[in-house]
Formats: sequence, structure tokens, C-alpha cells
Amino acid sequence: MQRGDRFGRHRVLEPKGVLPQPAWKLDADSPLWDNELLIEVERLTIDSASFRQIAEEAGGDRERMREIIRRIVTIRGKMHNPVTDSGGMLIGRVKDIGPLFPGKGLERGDRIATLVSLSLTPLRLEEIVEIDLAGSQVVARGEAILFETGLWVKLPEDLPEKVALSALDVCGAPAQVARLVKRGDRVLVTGAGGKSGLLSLYQAKKMAGNEGLVIALEKGKEACEDLRKLSIADRVLEADLQDAVSVMEKVSEVTKGEFVDLVIQCVNVPDAEMAAILSVRDGGKIYFFSMATRFTAAALGAEGVGKEVEMLIGNGYTPGHAELALEIFRESPPLLELFKRRYGGK
Repeated sequence: MQRGDRFGRHRVLEPKGVLPQPAWKLDADSPLWDNELLIEVERLTIDSASFRQIAEEAGGDRERMREIIRRIVTIRGKMHNPVTDSGGMLIGRVKDIGPLFPGKGLERGDRIATLVSLSLTPLRLEEIVEIDLAGSQVVARGEAILFETGLWVKLPEDLPEKVALSALDVCGAPAQVARLVKRGDRVLVTGAGGKSGLLSLYQAKKMAGNEGLVIALEKGKEACEDLRKLSIADRVLEADLQDAVSVMEKVSEVTKGEFVDLVIQCVNVPDAEMAAILSVRDGGKIYFFSMATRFTAAALGAEGVGKEVEMLIGNGYTPGHAELALEIFRESPPLLELFKRRYGGK
């Protein structure tokens, strides 16, 4: 039997010896190894920071976006944006299962979502059918490979596909929130109107309870109105995270100068690190889920303002993260309806 490295290093072309995620180029064309899974690709969800960057580079033109995505995948053998250094995830149908792949209960023809980044997933595209600007999704035909250590989940039958895909793309965020937030905490969720922000906000309110204070911060007026209608935050603030001092002043006013115990940073724009740092109390925590975060700027910025703060890098994996994210829609019909309206589904 031909068993590849369980982390996928046998697929790394450049530079040799590194793991698939930091590698520049992967082999997406060689035949399936015995401990791999072959997926017939149906849809990609590009992570928010990457999709925003590609859309801006293309001036919002779908054909130019197609070309940028096609070029990245052709050159790198994976959907790994060289500007944002991030990927996304995909859904597709199981085409073949290596005899040594640990896919208990998995059969050919099953429709699954991958729970590992496209930045480490060998990918070959035959056609980009459609660019979904609202959902940051790409309808495509091609093949992808999942390594032995790759995570996956069968698509739920009781939720719309686009909604499930939108949630599974960011399911690490609400799962980490469930771990970090304690009853009575003061929590600020930035970028609260986006996919990860909405799910994190719901989970934060659930964990903090009525004794806590959960603040949603969002720049767009329409998104703020959606948040107020959902009633999953105690306060909704309309503010620009790139204006750090203004954000700090708004949070100080709401918290009577005590600031928050925890910031969940979900915004997909750059230069938002200092707003989070200035909004958290001394000794508090910031969970940076955003792929737009510059961690050098965060570390040196906190030092520069003399703020003692624990900064956590967003980890897309927590045990049970997919199930937790999907369960939120079953618990909150209004949130499900909002995702349906935004991202599609009946």
C-alpha cells in the first residue's frame, strides 16, 4: 500500500519538507494515496478577509475575480491567497476513499464540508461557474484532496446548504467563545454583523447571561439595525474600528469606564488591532479570530500604550465546533432567517 504522510507533506512541491499550509505549492494532480480522501468540489467558501481583498483587487468585477482565483489555484495547487495568507473551506461529494483513510461512516457519494483551511487543501479547478458576492462563495467544478488528519462533517439535512456552509466556514469562533466567556463577563464582539460575529455574539450572550454585558460593534447602519432586531446583544454600537480612540470612548461610556473583560475580534478589515486593545480592561483578553489581524502590530501596539492584555490567536478548531455552530440555528430561528436572507436558502 502507498501511505502518504498523515499531515500531507508528500503533496508539498515547494519548499520540500514543510507542512502543506505554509508551503508555496502543493501537488493536486497525482493519484490518490491510500490514506487520502478525494472530493468532487461543488462550492468554495473563501474566508472573509481573502474574499474582500480579491473583490477589491478586481474592482468587484466577477470575471476578474474568477481569473484571480483561477490563477491562485493554478500556481499554488490550493486556494491560498498570497496577500492575506488565508483560504476558506469547501463542500463537495465524496468521489473516492483511500483504504487507509479514517473516514468511519463515510461512503462514496456523501456530501460533506471540509473543516480545514483551503490554504492546506490540494485543489484542482476545472471551472468556476459562479461568484456569489453576498456569501463570499464560489460555485465551482473540480477535485480536492483531504489528508488523513483532515477534518470533515456531513452536511445537515435540516438546514439550507448555503446557511450551513456559511456557518461551518467560521465554526471555530463560537466554539472558542463558549470556552472563553464566563457568566457575568463584559464582552465586546467586533465585526458583529458578519458570519463569525453573529454566531459569536449569540454564543457570548448565552454564556454571559443576564448578569453580563454583551456589546456588538459594527460599522454599517443596516448591519446595526439587523443586530438590534435580533436582540442578541445588550448594546449595539455603530463605529469604525480603524478609529481606535473613538471606539475606546464609546466602549468606555457603555461600561462606565471599566471597559470589557474580553474582545472577540471578527472584523475583516486591517488596522483594527488598537481598537480592540484600547477597549479591553487591564488583564483582560482579546481573541483575534480575524484573518486581517497583524499580530506584530497588536503586540507592539499593546506595548506602546502600556496595556496588559492576553492576546489569543484564533484557532479554527475546537472539539465539537461544527455541531455547536449548526445548533445555534436550531436554537435561534431569527438568526437562521437572517442567514437565509443574506446567504441564500429556503
